Amino acid sequence: MRLADLTPGRAWETPGIVVTEAHVVAFAGLSGDFFALHMDDEFARAQGFEGRVAHGLLGLALVDGLKNRATTQLDAIASLEWRWRFVAPILVGDRIQARIEVLEARASSRPGRGVVRLALTVHNQRGQPVQEGVNTLLVRA
Repeated sequence: MRLADLTPGRAWETPGIVVTEAHVVAFAGLSGDFFALHMDDEFARAQGFEGRVAHGLLGLALVDGLKNRATTQLDAIASLEWRWRFVAPILVGDRIQARIEVLEARASSRPGRGVVRLALTVHNQRGQPVQEGVNTLLVRA
């Protein structure tokens, strides 16, 4: 979809993905974040969680991938900004997916390009919001 197709209020769902132990371990290795909350079930339980909590940035990365795999595809050039909140934990074994809604779609200062602001709400298999925020994209007009 190009700029002209993206009107405020238009919304769609992404597919889902189950967050696995392999995701968490691989992300820890990639990011260098081996904080015990992500790696140790006992530590996580002692902090009041049901078990290990996936890295917040892993959730964001997975959601960006889900956005790019949705049936609604944007003719994006680049991501310009993310404003993001971590609302609730994503646990190993949770299935997450996102609802995406167009907040704003406008022409950019360069011909043939536009700027789109998308609101994303990520929820788990119980329908509980776990992350939310806004992604601003540069798209083809």
